[in-house]
Amino acid sequence: MVRNRLQFIGLAALILLVVPFAIYAINFGQGGLRDALPKPHYIRSSDTTANGAIFTHMILGGLITTMIPLQLIGVIRTRVPVFHRWSGRIITIGAAITALGGLIYIGLRGTIGGLPMDVGFTLYGILMLTAALQTIRHARRGQINAHHAWALRLFWLVLGSWLYRVHYGLWYAATGGAWSNPDFSGPFDLVQNFAFYVPYLIGVEIYLARKRYRVAVS
Repeated sequence: MVRNRLQFIGLAALILLVVPFAIYAINFGQGGLRDALPKPHYIRSSDTTANGAIFTHMILGGLITTMIPLQLIGVIRTRVPVFHRWSGRIITIGAAITALGGLIYIGLRGTIGGLPMDVGFTLYGILMLTAALQTIRHARRGQINAHHAWALRLFWLVLGSWLYRVHYGLWYAATGGAWSNPDFSGPFDLVQNFAFYVPYLIGVEIYLARKRYRVAVS
């Protein structure tokens, strides 16, 4: 009981923390789609496909970032399964579209950080797309354990954009921006191209492996 309450409080706090980021992303995205951003803007270009991809990516990314913590609240899964299922469908489809939008934009225009950021963010998009599709696939097949494992991976991937900004905020607060450059070519920037999702996925795999081991020896 205490564990469930602590989990609920932690996830509720997480939602409150990500809301400002989500509001910014959604507002920025809809402003981009309406061509209401200050001109010139480094993201918006004359390529309508790239613009549509990146601004849709931002809007859906902001939306699913606030929704996905709800999926891990046990009381919602058990007492309101309909909400869990339908919100899960929205999140997974939204995550897949978000990932595709980012990948299309990178393919058409590239990132501001050049090749290292292109590689890091492309891998991130591929992993998010894979996790979203696998989460849906295993849910539809009734493979609950596999569904939960992929949903947990998707949870951290969806939070990735927010974590990326949290990392920068903490780093700049602690160091004043050491090893970070405006063109994202500094040592910290290069590490960040992968650090906002790879360590968290490694943590998930360790958690899942330990869980499987406990089941096997019990």
